[in-house]
Amino acid sequence: MEVGILPVELWRVILAYLPLPDLGRCCQVCRAWRELILSLDNTRWRQLCLGCSECRHPNWPSQPHQEPASWRDALKQHALSTRTWTQNGPELQSSACLHFFRRRKDRRVWHVGSGCEFETLRGALGVVGPYDRVVLHPGVYEEQAELVLKVPVELVGLGRLGEVALLVCMDQQCPTARLCNLVFMPPWFSTVVYKTSWGHVQLDNCNFEGAQLQVRGPGSCQARFCSFSQGSSAHLLGVVLSLMDSCDFSGSDTASVTVEGPPVSERNWACKHLVALARTFPSCGVSGSNSPPSGPLPGSTGGNQPPGSNVKKELVSIEDWQRRNGVDAACQGTVIESWSDEDRSEGEEENQDGGGINNTKKTLKLDYKIPCDHHGLSHLLRPRPDGSMPLVSSPDPPSLAPEPLTFQQELDRDPEAQMLAASTLGCFLRRCLFREGKGGVHVSNYGQARLEGNVFRGLNYAVRCIQNSTIVMLRNEVCECRASGIFLRLSAQGLIAENNIHSNGEAGLDIRKGANPIILCNRIHSGLRSGVVVLGNGKGSIRSNQIYNNKEAGVYILFSGNPVVSGNHIFQGQAAGIAINENGRGMITENVIKENQWGGVDIRRGGDPILKNNYICYGYSDGVVVGERGRGLIEGNHVYCNKGCGVWVMSSSLPQLLGNFITHNCMYGLAVFCRKDPENMEGNWPGQEGIGGEAGSGERRGVEGERREGQENLNEEGELFAWESDLDSEDERHSARRAISVALVESNCMSYNGAVGLYVKSSEPLNVFANLVNGNRGTGIAVLQSSQLTRLVTNCILENGRGGITVEKDCRVELRGNGIYKNCGHGVSFCGNGQILENDVVGNRGYGIQVLGSADIKVMRNRVQPAQGCGVAVLGPVKGVVHDNVLFQGHPGNKKELLHMDAANENCVLRNNSVLRHNHSCTSAPPWVLENPPPRPLASSPSGLSSSQYPSRLGISMTTRISATVESGCHNGSMFCSIL
Repeated sequence: MEVGILPVELWRVILAYLPLPDLGRCCQVCRAWRELILSLDNTRWRQLCLGCSECRHPNWPSQPHQEPASWRDALKQHALSTRTWTQNGPELQSSACLHFFRRRKDRRVWHVGSGCEFETLRGALGVVGPYDRVVLHPGVYEEQAELVLKVPVELVGLGRLGEVALLVCMDQQCPTARLCNLVFMPPWFSTVVYKTSWGHVQLDNCNFEGAQLQVRGPGSCQARFCSFSQGSSAHLLGVVLSLMDSCDFSGSDTASVTVEGPPVSERNWACKHLVALARTFPSCGVSGSNSPPSGPLPGSTGGNQPPGSNVKKELVSIEDWQRRNGVDAACQGTVIESWSDEDRSEGEEENQDGGGINNTKKTLKLDYKIPCDHHGLSHLLRPRPDGSMPLVSSPDPPSLAPEPLTFQQELDRDPEAQMLAASTLGCFLRRCLFREGKGGVHVSNYGQARLEGNVFRGLNYAVRCIQNSTIVMLRNEVCECRASGIFLRLSAQGLIAENNIHSNGEAGLDIRKGANPIILCNRIHSGLRSGVVVLGNGKGSIRSNQIYNNKEAGVYILFSGNPVVSGNHIFQGQAAGIAINENGRGMITENVIKENQWGGVDIRRGGDPILKNNYICYGYSDGVVVGERGRGLIEGNHVYCNKGCGVWVMSSSLPQLLGNFITHNCMYGLAVFCRKDPENMEGNWPGQEGIGGEAGSGERRGVEGERREGQENLNEEGELFAWESDLDSEDERHSARRAISVALVESNCMSYNGAVGLYVKSSEPLNVFANLVNGNRGTGIAVLQSSQLTRLVTNCILENGRGGITVEKDCRVELRGNGIYKNCGHGVSFCGNGQILENDVVGNRGYGIQVLGSADIKVMRNRVQPAQGCGVAVLGPVKGVVHDNVLFQGHPGNKKELLHMDAANENCVLRNNSVLRHNHSCTSAPPWVLENPPPRPLASSPSGLSSSQYPSRLGISMTTRISATVESGCHNGSMFCSIL
């Protein structure tokens, strides 16, 4: 009969009455009939699927209200799985095949129950033949001794699930068996209700209540739509492959599923069928586990969308960003005021009158302007070939950072991850629900497990993988665990990818003691503590994850943890983005770390990472914090648009900062503070009254107490391990590095920051080489305290809102080979002790070089041209020498002397200085230029100052409140430099 004879709607009504075999025959008539039968998916196929007593809703138990992609495919999958247990007949010899089919034809059905052939299960099992079916009628069947299955058999409960209960202990000693629609409860003599050591068992729609399933390799198991409740569990020992699909685990006393021991070399007949069945499973995922946050997340800044979405790049001016985020006006204009009122020169005062700071930014025309645009760092300021301005010379913040890679992109570039993603050995758990118990899955002693599309909720921990075991976790949801969600230790490894890990009481992932997993493309968020913790020699490759909105650090590395953290988006955390502490290390590269409440990256107490090519931006405090005894190589990072400092360094630390772009931060670009202020050793820290008086002291005590409590919580189940004793060979490698004694700041660009470009208040020596400091609102470089030598060598200090370099009294500073150009205050204002050698100081609004107070100084071989004011001014009882300097005339209306010294000064020697003025009568005189040598800094550093002298890899932990003052009263140490 042709399909077109009747309307399609009428055909669907008629076909809805057909049983499953007839629907299959109709599909084979022609293509039109096949399409018609397939169109019954939401009607007849749905009825057939839900009417099958051997299975439940296809998305049970984790998503029972969500429709499957196809009811027909779900029923087909069920039919294929149901026949797996019978596929063990001989395959090669024809006579054996005939025997196999004859055996199936003779299969009998035995009934057990009141009024049936057998009243006890033991009696029925004594007479059944191979592959017979035993139907258990409603009732409770209890056996006082262990039952042994010696021939393949199928046990099926009649009626609804729960009407047939077995209080038995079964030992399977046959190749295969199937149990369906039964409830298992433990007998009085054992909690193990079913065990097998070499055969295959298939469990369909069964409940285990307070009982244990035990499978030992080469035995195997396939469990579908089963419930394990009231402390029930499955123990898989040395299994080659077992499948647990759509099972519900609840109320466990230990782990719900325990996988122990390596897969045995011997395999049973079912393994190849289980592998094929596992590969036919459709790709599944937990709802919402892969999708990135949609729309702007709470607290996201203007122009910034959450990672994972396709974001258009846009430029945001720093004023717009400050206005959107409500940055305090005092913070926007934070500059160092301590010297500006009393030590300002007369010429500078003239420039400031009536106009304030804004007036000083007006262009001042110099009649005799010396060109200085070809110094060694000028290439950083030139327009690009496309006409755009480079980051350091653009008044706008940089555009948005790159998006994380997809899971497929990560697999394409990582063969090891590819191999793990394709592996199927061990226990395979799919679409299961683990809830309200102590543990989810425990893998130990070289065990292997694969978890895909499961939900772990309300447990003590979701997954624990230890003792050289391997785990593969794909597209699971891990949430609301009371401790860490996923715990790896003792050389565990594996692949953890595309999971949704959130709202856990401890860390989302806890990696310890040599564990080395690959963690890709997960969402790790909303945790009550850190997102990922790596400690106790833990390793791991943490790549392309979205880690956000955690209460503590997004990634926390301590106690010799040494992971690779690359390509992640770490944002909107309530503490630091990444914290490296207690001798933690790690390779931290190409991450986007933004919008975190405390430091973007926080390094303390022996922390020693490589921090390279990261985007650290839009934070509500400092970009990078290097606290007490912090170390590390900090290279090539973009640190911008943070409300605090770009980089905040404690002078007791020894970092190496190379080639970073530190721009558009609301306070200092780079700040180096004292280790401790003596007056603050006891009691409150400076400015505490401004944050609440006594409340501030309480906050400090609370922070310290919480830190101690947090360290205990990091330990497994309350046990206090001595992590410091676990360092083993890692400590040897750590101590073998060449130690450095001086922190190094080299080849960085510090531009357009809201206060001073480089602020130094240090009790330790510091080397500052070949940096570009331009366009900052305050002074370019300010040294307020430097009890040991600070070397400022071959830097370019350009067009800053106040002076170029300011050195306060009692500081020891060497200025050599710098170019100090076009700043709005004095070029150099020096009150301390040291040397000013071979610098070019040109075009500054105030004095070129001002030396005052009781300084002891040498000013030699400098080239100076002020815009107005003195070229070199020696004011007060200065002791030292000023010789071999060349001073050029600037503005013709300037009445100040180019070389001035107070008449009462008898301790300073002026010798062999050249003062060049323009000859008005000679119009053919060539313009003055800086040549032999060309403008400083030179293109190549002097050989004696090469950074190659310094080790390229430094030695760098947990955060405490640091006390350090800023004279403007706006910045009490690091804005927020605690992570716990």
